[in-house]
Amino acid sequence: MNLFSFLHSAIIQRLLPVAFVLLTTPVFAAGDDNTNSKTPDCPTGQVYDSTTRQCVAEKTSQLSDEDKTRYAYHLAKKGEYQAALDLLNTLKNGDTAEAWNYRGYATRKLGRTDEGIGYYQRSIALDPTYAKVREYLGEAWLVKGRPDLAKAQLESIATLCGQRCEEYRDLQAAIDGHPES
Repeated sequence: MNLFSFLHSAIIQRLLPVAFVLLTTPVFAAGDDNTNSKTPDCPTGQVYDSTTRQCVAEKTSQLSDEDKTRYAYHLAKKGEYQAALDLLNTLKNGDTAEAWNYRGYATRKLGRTDEGIGYYQRSIALDPTYAKVREYLGEAWLVKGRPDLAKAQLESIATLCGQRCEEYRDLQAAIDGHPES
């Protein structure tokens, strides 16, 4: 067997299966807010670990704050607002735009709108370009009967990601009286 045949055989036998796995494995973006992402439901007391791609004990020391934050949002979107807040309370560093936003979302959905607005404002102070928090703040202003302030958030979103981004469309629908839930 000559060198070319050997290399060709090695590539086919060793690298092709690896390439197949890489091309067919789903990829999860870190920090993805997309509610369409496929974060699996874990049993109570467990959180989805994006590194191992499995549910692990919530108290596992290797579990990142990013995974806990992401899973707290997943819980909140499922309507498990208090569980989301409880998980956010376990973060080593809860002072991130995402953590404050999701804390605001969960508290607003629990009916504590003023508290939620305070959390949203902390999130914006950390990252004024974070469109998702502006969407949720706008929805909170609608709950408070302040469509003028909701429209101001809509204008901010338009400058951040345009009128076609999900955050703009969702807040516009809420302003028009067609909220997501």
